[in-house]
Amino acid sequence: MKNALVIGAGPAGLMAAEELALAGHGVILAEAKPSVGRKFLMAGKSGLNLTKSEDFKVFLKAYGNASAALHPMLDAFGPDSVQEWAQNLGQELFTGSTGRVFPKVMKASPLLRNWLKKLDKLGVEIKPRWRWIGWDGNEVLFETPNGPQRLTPDVTVLACGGASWARLGSDGVWSKHLKKKDISPFKPANMGFLVEWSDHMKRHFGNPVKGVELRAGNLRSRGEFIISDKGLEGGGLYEVSQAMREGSPLFLDLAPDLNEGQVRARLSRPKGKLSISNYLRKSLKLDPAKQALLMEFAHPLPEDLTPLIKALPVRHQGARPLDEAISTAGGLRFDALDEGLMLRDRPGTFAAGEMLDWEAPTGGYLITACLATGRWAGRAAASYQGSATVR
Repeated sequence: MKNALVIGAGPAGLMAAEELALAGHGVILAEAKPSVGRKFLMAGKSGLNLTKSEDFKVFLKAYGNASAALHPMLDAFGPDSVQEWAQNLGQELFTGSTGRVFPKVMKASPLLRNWLKKLDKLGVEIKPRWRWIGWDGNEVLFETPNGPQRLTPDVTVLACGGASWARLGSDGVWSKHLKKKDISPFKPANMGFLVEWSDHMKRHFGNPVKGVELRAGNLRSRGEFIISDKGLEGGGLYEVSQAMREGSPLFLDLAPDLNEGQVRARLSRPKGKLSISNYLRKSLKLDPAKQALLMEFAHPLPEDLTPLIKALPVRHQGARPLDEAISTAGGLRFDALDEGLMLRDRPGTFAAGEMLDWEAPTGGYLITACLATGRWAGRAAASYQGSATVR
């Protein structure tokens, strides 16, 4: 039996620990926080979106520039595999109208409990409150409740998370233990954007905006978003947030099911004694939230409203802080790793999960890639120098 160490007990780390244990290794799973899977559990509070059921080529495109690097891992453990895995952990699943896959209970806690029971039966030893503080030669160093600890595992899998939601464990501090050249700077991903609202918007705070198309750069989204006291947030916005982060302006199509000619024809109807609010509601079915956004970003309204209805420019003051982002871009570069996700300059040490340099929108892509890379790194570590046979 070989001694294996996994650092970080999110989905990627738990999956790597499972693969190593199944291959016959004795596994220590070190977690800096008092309990495991904290960000995973937080994701489940609004409904645990495990994966997305769609054509694999479409699914893969969601990972953008990292799709080539992630292709073999997602091909080996993609949406269908994630669903089978969850079902084997006792979860009944359902697929929503957009292809998003959820447990019927919607929460993450039942799945995590069953997963931890499985890991316990496999002999995985979980060490909470063990914070990794780097290496001393071949020794892996930890701060623990019982004082400093040094381990000399045969193989190590790093699954330390990204750099958002530090209170849940993803603080990015691990990056200082690796070579600077191997790290791409952290950036927020799937984040809200700051808007300095005028007072008339207060009554719309917390309201969803549906039935619009968001456009930024080459990205498009028909998902809904939320008007909050701090600005804009929500899944529809997250789908275009990468382009916005890189400087592309945001435009809203308030009537995406009508072309410009149809909008202009409807707006050519006599207004009569109708207020502008009732006129827009009757002619284009613009609800109060859409009308409020139109007034916020286009007041005073011009005589020809059609261009604004089809491409309303949204002023914002930039992305919300990194720590508030759902996920992060940047991290450990793929060219610092071999095809098994092993660090080229530290043989026997592998990496997985959100600490790798990739990003994707919400909608099941994030958890799927964390599981897939954790499985890949775990299997590669298990077979390192022929130490075990990968199933």
